[in-house]
Amino acid sequence: MTHDADAVVIGAGPNGLVAANILADRGWRVEVLEARAVPGGALHSDRGVHPDFVSDTFSSFHPLAAASPAITALDLHEFGLRWSHAPAVLAHPLGDGRCAVLRRGVDATAAGLAADFAGSDADAWRRLSTLWERLDPHVVNALLTPFPPVRSGLALAARLGVADGLRFARMLALPVRRLGEEEFSDAGAVMLLAGCALHADLLPEAAPSAAFGWLLAMLGQQYGWPAPMGGAGALADALVRRLTTKGGVVRCGTRVTTVVVRGGTALGVRTEDGSAVRARRAVLADVPAPTLYGGLVGWDDLPTRLRDDVRRFAWDPGTFKVDWALNGPIPWTAAGAAEAGTVHVAADLTELSDYAVQVSSGRLPSRAFLLLGQMTTTDPTRSPTGTESAWAYTHVPRHVTEDLGGRLTGRWDTAETQEYADRVERRIETFAPGFRARITARRIHSPFALEAANESLVGGALNGGSAAPHQQFVFRPVPGTGRARTPIRRLYLASSSAHPGGGVHGACGANAARAALNADRCALTRIVGRPSTGVDDPGGRTR
Repeated sequence: MTHDADAVVIGAGPNGLVAANILADRGWRVEVLEARAVPGGALHSDRGVHPDFVSDTFSSFHPLAAASPAITALDLHEFGLRWSHAPAVLAHPLGDGRCAVLRRGVDATAAGLAADFAGSDADAWRRLSTLWERLDPHVVNALLTPFPPVRSGLALAARLGVADGLRFARMLALPVRRLGEEEFSDAGAVMLLAGCALHADLLPEAAPSAAFGWLLAMLGQQYGWPAPMGGAGALADALVRRLTTKGGVVRCGTRVTTVVVRGGTALGVRTEDGSAVRARRAVLADVPAPTLYGGLVGWDDLPTRLRDDVRRFAWDPGTFKVDWALNGPIPWTAAGAAEAGTVHVAADLTELSDYAVQVSSGRLPSRAFLLLGQMTTTDPTRSPTGTESAWAYTHVPRHVTEDLGGRLTGRWDTAETQEYADRVERRIETFAPGFRARITARRIHSPFALEAANESLVGGALNGGSAAPHQQFVFRPVPGTGRARTPIRRLYLASSSAHPGGGVHGACGANAARAALNADRCALTRIVGRPSTGVDDPGGRTR
């Protein structure tokens, strides 16, 4: 069976759904084909841990979605999306019993730093926050638009001037450890920034970890780190509802096996069941770059050099995640941690550095850095009153060469996943004694289980490829232009493997959709602008 659409979008993750909505807004007939039984990609929630608890299978908190022009322009509140916030954004309890807390609003965060850490650090935090406010919204726009971000770059330059612009560029290039040494005298603010930096695969000693940590912290302070009310899947549901009202179609359980290419142009796709969809204008692929290049598109249709470039593509680390249904709130020793939607678990900066180096060198850390989500604290609809729906994840090596905390091999069979989940829980116990006694049920996702649940999370990689400088901007996913275009005409990479990378911001999909619209407009202009051929049409007019 064959039918037509103006555009075919492969994959119904957030990037694919944002792209489809933008195209549908322009009157394109769009069809989204998703291999899984449900749309949303990493936006998924269920009751698989316990029937009374809503658990987010993959992503949970979405500060980039709240700030992203691509998503906010869709007015998803009109299609059922509601954001929910915890009393505090982020907490980082330290080994000495103190706790740094990021709150919405500069004054609230600075007051906490002044009370529990050095007063001068509160002043330094205000300076970093003032810089953010001075440059808002151009930093986010520069990050999320195609590279180079000319318009946003000019706006930043106009606000900063030459001297301040050079100092800002230097700050963005700093390792977060160095930024901490230059700006702060105590540990609290440094740990807030460093923990944020480690959401990506950036060592505290690596550039540009300061920029990434500052970005996430400032987003949290301005927008919070909100979660969709009712579960992460609610964001996907709103995107799908909006698309269908615009005439778009989402077909789940429909695996694309081939992008059909003729003469260097993408003409459509074939699916696993043998059917085909012709794409009159564009094919957008919300899949990892190595899945597209040499997979959905064969090497014979691609430039020779691309094969070597894709061979050098670097994934981000694997992820190990545990979801819990708890019969009460987590009994943190530090009171500030109980208020936060997200808690970073690491005693000090040295521990963070050790963890990051160990993961990058193939060793399972003895003391893992954990990112922990308290979902009922954030959204009371997630579980019964007095209980907590919670999760924690940590990055692990893609290939384990040594276990510094035991004898795990990285096979991630049943015994190893259970043992490592126990290790994660014991780690939480050091900051929240009695935590394990509150566990009613748990679900474990090893790196392999995450990939089995969502094949775009290859080896448990969450960000569609490393966020290291050698694979950002014009190097993402391979050396090129840093844009959504591919070597195949009318084929666009719309996944987090494209610039600007991982996170639920929809920018990769939006950039691909706009590239398709621009190319289609240029093609139409060329056709309309062709000189007369002198050939008469059936109505007697010369064309």
